[in-house]
Formats: sequence, structure tokens, C-alpha cells
Amino acid sequence: MCQTCGCALQVQSHDHPHPHEHDHDHDHDSGDHGHLPTLDLLDPLAASRRLALGQALLNKNDRLAERNRGYFEAKGVLALNLLSSPGSGKTSIIERTLRDLEGTLKAGVIVGDLATDRDAQRIQQTGAQAVQITTGTVCHLEAEMVAGAVKQLDFTDLNLLIIENVGNLVCPADYDLGERLRVVLLSVTEGEDKPLKYPGMFKSAQIILLNKIDIAEAVGFDLALALQTLREVAPQAQIFQVSARTGAGMDAWYAYLQSQISALGGSGLNF
Repeated sequence: MCQTCGCALQVQSHDHPHPHEHDHDHDHDSGDHGHLPTLDLLDPLAASRRLALGQALLNKNDRLAERNRGYFEAKGVLALNLLSSPGSGKTSIIERTLRDLEGTLKAGVIVGDLATDRDAQRIQQTGAQAVQITTGTVCHLEAEMVAGAVKQLDFTDLNLLIIENVGNLVCPADYDLGERLRVVLLSVTEGEDKPLKYPGMFKSAQIILLNKIDIAEAVGFDLALALQTLREVAPQAQIFQVSARTGAGMDAWYAYLQSQISALGGSGLNF
């Protein structure tokens, strides 16, 4: 996690909302981060001090997340934190949702990526508001970043806010952004065992979208095994089998969004 690799220690070191860069590369799929073991060998207390600081920084993030959550709830806006590995189809799911429900809801989108604003440009083509957060080498969004981006959105009549997190199945799981629902995507091209390899992310989800279901057979994806694995790792999550490309299964997802927006006292969707 970020407390281990040192990312969090450099991202949240002071109190003003903008993305920060740090000058080391790290791969969260690898157990060897390269830049910390020597310090630990020289100073046996380094690991405990680093963990304590990481916990304090997460506590700060949690306080800011609660502030975000209160703001969204006061506005009657359903806030979703959309998470997945790169290439699973987060942006395509957002585009399909916004286009299919055009005229029935008003949505805003916050997009997190390490570089470029391409995804925000794609989403803006649907007619929805989209704000890009470019994080540099930071591998996740934080509540403070979201608070800054929110200021750029017009919340008049808004009833849905989608936060597209940085593509990563590790660090974003630790960071509450103030969302009401955490939605995790798993695409059939990733294999059935992703939830076993990254359990923390899937255990944190209220919703799991199993995407690209239209090509499951073509890529040899064992759907029954995947569903069994998801239910074992994330029994709390509601699972939707969908395809952003064909629209398969999306109506059930839209109906769920309608129920959640209505529960917040929003206008809901008019199908």
C-alpha cells in the first residue's frame, strides 16, 4: 500500500488542494520497491515511524472525505468512486451510461489519470461536465484532490457525480473520497483470479461491474468460476454483468442508479 512504498508520505505533506508529483517509480504488483529496505536496515525503527505517519495522513484524508460526503449529500447528489485496473473499461462505462441516460439525469465527472486529459475530453463529448485531475506519478486520487475538482463543477440540478479513479487495484482502495458507493470494475480480459490477487479492492466495493461480458466466451473466460470467486471475496457486493460496447446488462445498472438517486431524495431517472 502507499504507506509502504512512501507515496502517501509525499502526496499529503501540506494543506492545499492540487496533485503532487514524487520522483520515484514504483510498481505495486511487485513486492520489491527498491528505495526503502536500506533505510530499514540502518534504522530498525524506520518502518514503525513510517507506518505511524502513513496512518496519520490517512486520518487526514478520512476527515476531508467526510466533508466531501456531507457536501454531496446536502446537494442530493449520488457520488460514485469508480475503480479498476487500466483498460477494464471505466471510461467506456461512463460514456455509455451518460449517452443512454441523456436527458434523464444530469451528471458530472471527475477523472483521475497520471497523464493527459484524454478521458475527460471523451466524456465531455457526451455533453456532461468533466474535470481532469492529472496526478503525475501519484497512483490514486485523494479526498483533497476531489475537493479541489468539485469547485470546478456546476452542481445546479446535478444528481450524479462519477469519480473515475486512477487505474490501479492497490492504492486507491485505501483512500475514501467521500463517495456514497464504491464501484469496482472487473473485465473478462483480466482473468477470473483478479479478486484473489487484489482482495482489498474487491472487499471495499458495494458494486462490482463485470464488464466486456459480450466477449467472455471468445477469450475463454470462465464466468461461473469468476462469479464464485467474487462471491467468496466480496460477498457484500452486488454484481452486474454488463457490456459497455453492446449495452448488455446495462438496464439493470441504470435501474440501480435510479433507486439510489431516489433514495437520496433526488429526481431520479425518467425512463
